[in-house]
Amino acid sequence: MAMAEKKNEYAPGIEADRKLLHFETWEDYLDSLIEIADLRNLRSIASARTIAALGYRAYGDTLTEREFYNRREVIHEIVYPKGKPYVLVSEGANLNDSFNRELAVRERANRVGLLQSIIFIRHFTKGGFEISGYIDYAHRLISENWTPFFKGGKMLWPRDNDLGYYHWRHGTVRSNISRNYKPVMDPDRGLLFQNRHDHKIICPDPQQDPGQNTTKQRINSPRYTQIELYDHVVRRRS
Repeated sequence: MAMAEKKNEYAPGIEADRKLLHFETWEDYLDSLIEIADLRNLRSIASARTIAALGYRAYGDTLTEREFYNRREVIHEIVYPKGKPYVLVSEGANLNDSFNRELAVRERANRVGLLQSIIFIRHFTKGGFEISGYIDYAHRLISENWTPFFKGGKMLWPRDNDLGYYHWRHGTVRSNISRNYKPVMDPDRGLLFQNRHDHKIICPDPQQDPGQNTTKQRINSPRYTQIELYDHVVRRRS
């Protein structure tokens, strides 16, 4: 089964599945559910495992063998990622523009997961129509080629599949879950973003505190109408 299909099956939170790393096999997992009374009454580890597999010894749903290995593989990849090589696209680029320069400073930290920055951009098309949105920088770094931006002078525009997107002319307003964030609508504070790794809340309202382990910075660039950067330091639980 492809990894993409496995991740679609991975519904529970990251923290909830860390416990699966304690078990090397599905049998080890079942053994953790067995009660002493089972061994005393059934007199067989195989019979006790059958009872556990049928779901009689778990407070929640007991994982099937396939579910156990699929979910354990996914959580192992998240907690202990393989050392995949990466290239800092901003190295050697002309960073005269302040926005390019600030993103270059943050590129490595976002690629390795120490920082997960949110970019707010508001600017206008040649026709005078506003387009604005929130971008998960770390997500975009691995999902597209940034060479045209850092080395080719290409401007960064929000897309309708980014965290947040607004197109005045089309009347399009959208919010989407990204690799690292989930949009949350709060009746009092409005649009918020919840980090999917440490579950901290990031508040993009300029009149409010951005949140725990998060700083915000306004960037002035002649090429853009408005830029705000929200830098969230990810606190991964051990």
